[in-house]
Amino acid sequence: MTTTPDAIAGPPEAARVVIIGGGIVGCSLAYHLAHLGWHDVVLLERKKLTCGTTWHAAGLVGQLRATLNLTKLARYTAELYARLEAETGQATGFRRTGSVSIATTAARFEELRRGASMAKTFGLEVEVISPAQVRELWPLLEAGDVVGGVYLPGDGQTNPTDTTMALAKAARQAGVRIREDTKVTGVLTTNGRATGVRTEQGDVTAEVVVNCAGMWAREVGHLAGVNVPLHACEHFYAITEGLDDLPPGLPVLRDPDSCTYFKEDAGKILFGAFEPRAKPWGMDGIPEDFCFDELPEDIDHFTPILEAAMHRVPRLETAGIRRFFNGPESFTPDNRYLLGEAPELRGFFIAAGFNSIGIQSAGGAGKVLAEWIVAGHPPMDLWDVDIRRMMPFQGGDIYLRERAGEVLGLLYAMHWPYRQYETARGIRRSPVHDRLASHGACFGETAGWERPNWFAPAGVTPAYEYSYGRQNWFPYAAAEHKAARETAAIFDLTSFAKFLLQGADAEHVLQRLCANNVGVSPGRVVYTQWLNERGGIEADLTVSRLAEDRYLVVTSAATAVRVRDWLRRHTPAEARLSVTDVTSAYAILGVMGPNSRALLGNMCAEDFSDDAFPVAAVREIEFAGAPVLAQRLSYVGELGWELYIPSEYAGGVFDTLIADGTQLAGMHALDSCRLEAGFRHWGHDIGDEDTPLEAGLAFACAFDKPTPFIGRDALLRQREVGVTRRLVHFALDDPEPLLYHNEPVLRDGHIVGRLTSGAYGHALGCAVGLGYISNPGGVNAAFIEAGRYEIEVAGDRFAARASLRPFYRSENTRGRA
Repeated sequence: MTTTPDAIAGPPEAARVVIIGGGIVGCSLAYHLAHLGWHDVVLLERKKLTCGTTWHAAGLVGQLRATLNLTKLARYTAELYARLEAETGQATGFRRTGSVSIATTAARFEELRRGASMAKTFGLEVEVISPAQVRELWPLLEAGDVVGGVYLPGDGQTNPTDTTMALAKAARQAGVRIREDTKVTGVLTTNGRATGVRTEQGDVTAEVVVNCAGMWAREVGHLAGVNVPLHACEHFYAITEGLDDLPPGLPVLRDPDSCTYFKEDAGKILFGAFEPRAKPWGMDGIPEDFCFDELPEDIDHFTPILEAAMHRVPRLETAGIRRFFNGPESFTPDNRYLLGEAPELRGFFIAAGFNSIGIQSAGGAGKVLAEWIVAGHPPMDLWDVDIRRMMPFQGGDIYLRERAGEVLGLLYAMHWPYRQYETARGIRRSPVHDRLASHGACFGETAGWERPNWFAPAGVTPAYEYSYGRQNWFPYAAAEHKAARETAAIFDLTSFAKFLLQGADAEHVLQRLCANNVGVSPGRVVYTQWLNERGGIEADLTVSRLAEDRYLVVTSAATAVRVRDWLRRHTPAEARLSVTDVTSAYAILGVMGPNSRALLGNMCAEDFSDDAFPVAAVREIEFAGAPVLAQRLSYVGELGWELYIPSEYAGGVFDTLIADGTQLAGMHALDSCRLEAGFRHWGHDIGDEDTPLEAGLAFACAFDKPTPFIGRDALLRQREVGVTRRLVHFALDDPEPLLYHNEPVLRDGHIVGRLTSGAYGHALGCAVGLGYISNPGGVNAAFIEAGRYEIEVAGDRFAARASLRPFYRSENTRGRA
């Protein structure tokens, strides 16, 4: 490695931005900040550039990710690496070799074909190929058990160290200062904002501090009082001796059914794996002198990998092994990296926890984080990787150690619909959890909450049997759905995040945040969104006015940190307002269905009639001897109430509600009901790039209220020119196929959009979904009605109906929008 003058100089006293960590992500961020005109940047590396995990990465550059925007970032990464050598004069080793993923089971082949369909909506070139075509692309492969494959010709591979050095070189040429052998020992803060860092050579003040410290990012987060949940695991691969019969330029080969991958590397084969149960590493901390270190070999652990690799590529049986390698890489609790500004500390950003895809993610992640820092907001919907999705408990040692060993293997595991994590479970439980379990609940996990997804009848084990077809719980969830539609069902909604806002300025602050008018009389609930200045939806929630100076804000469990952060950012320092997270203080039981009024009325003296308890009313009642806050709301599209019960009373209220045998229902039934009724789900159907006008939520925008809401001007401009994309309801004509999300939507044979969510509509007798369709000339009812629609599922197209209105509409209630 060549040492440059600025690498041996001490750190400067000040910079606009300080980047902590000199791996490929930190160098990419420096490069992109400089390209945006921010040249006063200093990058501090504790030892040497790339010495943590970058140097030993396999260098695979795939483009297809789980979502549109993450795929856009991966595509940009490949484009960046393709031009970087010409731009800098520094060799990168990047080659577009393409990639092949193979399937040895019908289920895996369906997964690959569904992914190929999804790739079309993302604009990627993709081919579904036969076993013979797989063999043509990879002649040394054993294809006897291969069912089929998918080929992405735009994928490639690169040399991680050389690519990092090219990014560093370009950043230096633009004025970025890079200091090696400079360990950050502290983060300077003032009034809740990062103001610089402390190093062993002195302090550096800064407007922005960015944690790109890789395996050390959690430790650096602790220096700042910021939660960065990640944990290192051991990652194994091997490299053969040179093989004379190895064709040059082979595509990257992935065999997920045997957890292995292969790449041709200068006449050798590099092969590694993401095994089902990995080995967490660094539980006692990372050694202080760690620098280009390798971990001890573990032949017993690697032997199954080697055997699987030799089966797939028999040439390995006679090839010499030049090197067995074991090195650490960091993983997050949900296998998605961590990006964005920390909710705990302004001006402190994170880009870390790349789950073995750091090389293929670094270009795009560096670009969007640089744009986020410069503009003050993310340039696209990045919720999938936003640090604010992480809960405080997820930074715990025991939790991370247990979860890390599972998530490494999930990279190549089957990505089943509704798949649940198996480790680090039982962290957060509803007060009625044990009662639900005794009634056959099969629990899923969201934000650490154990939530009943479905209920097994007597004699049936409450456990998932996964597939892409009708899973074992399908008929049980159908019965729950039917009860909510025809009689009544009880849902445990305790995991909803709940915030109590109190103070003389509560209404003023909320009127600025909420698109709808929350200046209502006490005893009313308002459905609303919080928007950004561009009109995008930052949060989807209900706001209940309990008193003149007291509101209850309720949103989904997964967005709790995000919503609290947004509220904190947009509350003036001088506001007379206190905010209390009361999530754990209340259980919520939803009583939904046409018989819900009679059910509740028979159990307490309250009048639940339309006149006495209209839609969107909220009031305190006595139920089963407990003080209960009752709200007339429904997320299933039927008559219904949500009962907010102080936790210590929840058990008694639950026992009373189910005494006459009312059906218990889980999250799968809730989801299928809400999709039939056309209710949106934040994070799937709506997000910070979607406006209420596009999402069909204009009815929840009070444009004329006295206090203009954030995003109002952007919506008025959009309303003036019209929308070119709309969220549309879809229903398949064929009752057999199942929809999940990201399936392509075709109008008159051409892809015009994709589904954002899908489920089986049991009352309609077919799969239903929501999805955006686009048209440069505008999207309105006439445009939709004039088209012929199909939805592609695993390569097959199925006729569908499309409408701006939901296909199911109950006469019982308008419900919650």
